[in-house]
Amino acid sequence: MHISVFGTGYVGLVVGACLADMGHHVVCVDSDRAKIEALQEGRIPIYEPGLADVVARNVREGRLAFTLDGVQAIEAAEVVFIAVGTPSMPDGSADISGVLEVTRIVAGHARSPLTLVIKSTVPVGTSDRVLEVLAASCALPHEVVNNPEFLKEGAALEDFRNPDRIVVGCRSEGSRRLMERIYGPVVRTGHPILFMDNRSAEMTKYASNAFLATRISFINDLARLCERVGADIEMVRRGAGSDSRIGMRFFFPGAGYGGSCFPKDVRELQHLARRHGQQLRVVDAVEEVNEDQKHLLADKVMQRFGPDLAGRTFALWGLAFKPRTDDMREAPSLAVIHRLIEAGARLVAFDPEAMEEARRRIGDRIAYAPSPMEAADGADALLLVTEWNEFRSPDFVELARRLGHPVVFDGRNIWEPEEVAAAGLEYHGIGRPIRRGSSGRPGEDRG
Repeated sequence: MHISVFGTGYVGLVVGACLADMGHHVVCVDSDRAKIEALQEGRIPIYEPGLADVVARNVREGRLAFTLDGVQAIEAAEVVFIAVGTPSMPDGSADISGVLEVTRIVAGHARSPLTLVIKSTVPVGTSDRVLEVLAASCALPHEVVNNPEFLKEGAALEDFRNPDRIVVGCRSEGSRRLMERIYGPVVRTGHPILFMDNRSAEMTKYASNAFLATRISFINDLARLCERVGADIEMVRRGAGSDSRIGMRFFFPGAGYGGSCFPKDVRELQHLARRHGQQLRVVDAVEEVNEDQKHLLADKVMQRFGPDLAGRTFALWGLAFKPRTDDMREAPSLAVIHRLIEAGARLVAFDPEAMEEARRRIGDRIAYAPSPMEAADGADALLLVTEWNEFRSPDFVELARRLGHPVVFDGRNIWEPEEVAAAGLEYHGIGRPIRRGSSGRPGEDRG
């Protein structure tokens, strides 16, 4: 099948590469000349494990190409996937102008009836607007399908190939059969395609992300209470999460969620509710808790060292909003950096993949180290912000030797407090009792 994918951002590039890898002939379209030229030269603009190999293989075998020419891509296509960005507006609504622009290109240049598959996250009712645009300027009976994406950054290829489910909103039996044909290789492994109306498919995306965000904000809010009453949130999490009705996934306390999906989708769902005269009180609380949580690590540092951090240096491990990506959109690290710099601190950071993105976003406001341990050299404390695997089992004795003061703030609760304290470090977690170093003079600053 000949498929055109509009948008070569995170979703469009992954979807285009994976569709090509299933045997379809795919052309990815973007208006960003630098991005298309980079892809044509074999350079991938995002970090996603395994993606570069899939792109290279399918380009080499002639199933995947990249172009700036949307008109030509439309003329050759049987199906058009729309995966352009829908950024948040100041009022929290989604900007769907990119979706409508692709729609106008289809209306003006398609030579035969096409199926438009909306992968972008769009407000409920967008498919109706797309149909209105098509009907106003085109006599061809195009179809519009909603097929929201559920790709986790860092595991996107696996999520595409082995999804929990595929959600499809459509209006006709013909578009249903077409989507079954496209996703045939995935369906054969037993994963269901859930067919529904377009509006329900649009809402499903928001419902899914808002619920996952709710779990994170709930456990984070509970962690703050655990600190006040002397409970350990890790014990509480395991006790509650072992209930099969609750489960452990997305039930980890930390420094707050970020990225391109949860913050944006929560705000857009809030805006949708307000527009229809309803308040989503739980969702409103989720947003409020998460914004507060992004500042928790900085609050802990100031509680420990005082509000004036002039002359102090802190090491940061992790800049990306989550492991296995270089994405820093709404990353908790940005809130931490802003607060600590504002208080006068100097920061030295290390991240396995997000250093260039950090330089692009914040330049030389912080220093960058070539390794985790070098970031810690002489620092007053270490802040673990992103739970990369590389940070899970450090040499704590070596870390204690390198730090100017033996203090660590575990912003993701990935370390065992007793092990950290046994190395002579003072441990501060999220929702856990403080542990004092057990070697030398317990918990006492050095230098």
